[in-house]
Amino acid sequence: MDITELILDDHHEQRRLFAILEQVDRTDTDALSSIWNRLAAFLELHAQAEEEIFYPALLERGIAARRTSAVEDETLDAIRDHNEIRDAVADVARHRVGTDDWYAAVAAANLANSDHMAEEEREGLTEFRRLAAVPRRHRLAVTFAAYEARHYAGVRPVDKDPDGYIDAVEKQVPAATGSLTVGSLRRH
Repeated sequence: MDITELILDDHHEQRRLFAILEQVDRTDTDALSSIWNRLAAFLELHAQAEEEIFYPALLERGIAARRTSAVEDETLDAIRDHNEIRDAVADVARHRVGTDDWYAAVAAANLANSDHMAEEEREGLTEFRRLAAVPRRHRLAVTFAAYEARHYAGVRPVDKDPDGYIDAVEKQVPAATGSLTVGSLRRH
């Protein structure tokens, strides 16, 4: 078991659920609502699990490997993407299920999520496989799976300030990973 594989599995499930929504008759609003509610909760749970477990580990390994700039950029972008996905999911709730506006909002959420997943798969996950040994990835996978299991019913969506997120994680990075000091990560 590897955290990068669990994240990829979650991405597959997200794609699957979006595809299911495209195949349900638009008049079956009960099915559409049920599937969308499951997907919306899953998107947030996945984002929170990444923010609590994966991205701090990516930053820690990147700092230790003196790849601070690369992992910081990837993490800042991911947090911004998660906020965009949260906003898109919230927009879906403003529309009556099955209407053209609802489908347009679902499509916007799908696009935001798809763009994020593709970038994360090319960058963050690839970088982490290069930086973290298999035993570390396994331990994080156990933590990630347990987190998602504990919060199976969902978590409350909360946008995060990307720079504040980096600062909070940076304060927790052990001194042994490098000569990093609080506030030293590059901002843009």
